Amino acid sequence: MESKRQKLIFTALALILLAIMTAGSRKAGVSCDEVLHYNHSVSVNNYYSSGGKDLTCLNTPGTHLKYYGQSYDNFTTLLIRTFGINDIYGFRHLMATLAGWLSILLASLLAWRVAGFNAGVTALLLFAVSPTFLGHSQNNLKDIPFALGYLAGIYSIIRFLASEKRMPAGESVILILSIAFCMSIRAGGMLLICYLYLFFFVKVAIDYINGLRIGIKKQAERLALITLISAAAWLLSVLYWPYGLQNPVLNPVRAHLLMSRFPLTFREIFEGSFEWTDYMPWYYLLKYLLVTLPLSVLAGAALFPVRLREAAGKDKILPWSLILFSVLFPVIYEIITKPNIYSGWRQFLFLYPGIVIIASAGITSFITTDRVRRFKPLIIFVFVMLSVHPAKYLISNYRYAYLYFNELAGGVKGANGKYETDYYFIGQSEAAGWLINHLEKKGIADTVVVASNFSAEWYFRNMPLVKNIYLRNEERSCYDWDYYLSTNRYILPFRLRENHWPPGNSLYVAKAGGAPVCAVIERKTKDDYFGFKALEENRYDEAEDLFERALRTEKGDEMIFYNFAVVLNRSGDSLRADSVLKKSLEVNPFFEPALMYSGIISARRGEDDRAGGYFRRLIEFNRKYSEAYVELARLAGRKDPAGARSILRQCLRVNPAYKPAVEALAELCRESDPEMAGKYDSIAKKLK
Repeated sequence: MESKRQKLIFTALALILLAIMTAGSRKAGVSCDEVLHYNHSVSVNNYYSSGGKDLTCLNTPGTHLKYYGQSYDNFTTLLIRTFGINDIYGFRHLMATLAGWLSILLASLLAWRVAGFNAGVTALLLFAVSPTFLGHSQNNLKDIPFALGYLAGIYSIIRFLASEKRMPAGESVILILSIAFCMSIRAGGMLLICYLYLFFFVKVAIDYINGLRIGIKKQAERLALITLISAAAWLLSVLYWPYGLQNPVLNPVRAHLLMSRFPLTFREIFEGSFEWTDYMPWYYLLKYLLVTLPLSVLAGAALFPVRLREAAGKDKILPWSLILFSVLFPVIYEIITKPNIYSGWRQFLFLYPGIVIIASAGITSFITTDRVRRFKPLIIFVFVMLSVHPAKYLISNYRYAYLYFNELAGGVKGANGKYETDYYFIGQSEAAGWLINHLEKKGIADTVVVASNFSAEWYFRNMPLVKNIYLRNEERSCYDWDYYLSTNRYILPFRLRENHWPPGNSLYVAKAGGAPVCAVIERKTKDDYFGFKALEENRYDEAEDLFERALRTEKGDEMIFYNFAVVLNRSGDSLRADSVLKKSLEVNPFFEPALMYSGIISARRGEDDRAGGYFRRLIEFNRKYSEAYVELARLAGRKDPAGARSILRQCLRVNPAYKPAVEALAELCRESDPEMAGKYDSIAKKLK
């Protein structure tokens, strides 16, 4: 009777959460990754529908998407094609929600299995106040399904190893499907195969310690079965993965090695600095977990070690060892290997179900301790209060759930300018919706150009007179547009912290947790654009006049000042150009083109110290601005050749393939060390 009641309570809570998640996904925005992966899934399905003749999906030099199995993406697109679904992204969001909910359900069932009914219910409730996981469950068809596959693999390994049957057929099939599903999304799912072998031997050791003697023949049969399971899962994982099919044995390994050292790098905000993703500190992942997980989950996880003996009884050593290992090993591996990591812990969402299982066990085992049993209502009240902040955020900002920051970061508003918030460009959805209503009310009879710093074509698909173009925020004055959807991605930290963005003349600002994430800007003048066109066509007098007019109304755009300075310098007025560049740097002290141009102008005047100062500032802000190293070394080489060589070697440590630095080193060594100069010449010839 009690079991039926427990199942009813658990099922009811799970279904309520499903209903909430499904309703919330209807307003989900389209993420930048989603656009890329949907387009690739179309190419993948074209590969199969053409009988392998359409090889577009294998030619992805810019995105490296061929190395992703992304089977869940591909399957979703197959359903869209098969049933003629028009609301492509709406259906994708529904499928993402399904994968997220299944992950939550499976994690809660596993918590029930290893720590009891109360832990299972607690896990459900902790997930219900987990904004980051719920947010990604709205539109992330890569990381959320991978989390599902990873967790299913862990659960299946536990069931398989716990089976007393000689050849557990049912558990074997489920295990094959779980591992194959996980690997078919990301090749890193092969970790589950490693876990399977490792914990087989762990179980053998535990059985031996406990005095349970199992014959060598039976153990050998089990080991052979594990090998068959691994091989079957491996081969099954590549069936819906064109790159994997090209070489089913080696290509998954190649994909995993490449993706663990992802070659594309970019800059994002972390701890108030704008840094390259391959230069993030070792504690990047840990810090993001600390400031984005709900405090109730952090507190529960912290309690688990205190109650480890009670939570993990003698009969639970194996499952708890596997759960803990599946959470801790990837984190430790990431800290040691220092991979190219970005977008918070989005790539490590697969760890979160395990963290919640640990937290739920920590909470329930602590509450049932004899010494604190009488304080049980108070302790429950404390955990409820720790869940209020994320719950309130979810109620008010469900569309932006994924960019949640907890009280330690001061919420999203406190994290603004200190950490990357809307890295998925979700704010474009709300801003585009507002602009569509604005244009419909205003009425448009001619083409309207809407610029954005990520593609917004999908939102305007039903408006033929709207043309969407891509541009970077700092280059907005160089393009022809009427409205601009400006997200907070790639906006410099100081601008976000000091409320210099969004511009005061924004028509509409989308906010999450009190922090701006996207602004709709209407262009008041195109003098800046026409001035840039005149500059490109060497019509300097006209360009100068246009830029002066533009700056009367656009005093906060550093690029207009920069382009104006270029005009003046080319016209022979370097002193005035220098003055205008200073104004550009007053608007944005870190504006790289202005720093570089100021250094070049100063160097041409023979002001070496001043020029060197500009180049050093530039390198300090952007360690990958290779040209600045070469110019700084050129200045240093006049008095300190050894120092110049050191600067160039520093450049090559950051960018080993930068040919001008190699050529400059060769010239510096030409007289003092001709042999070394020759070696540098040979290297330079091999570089593009």
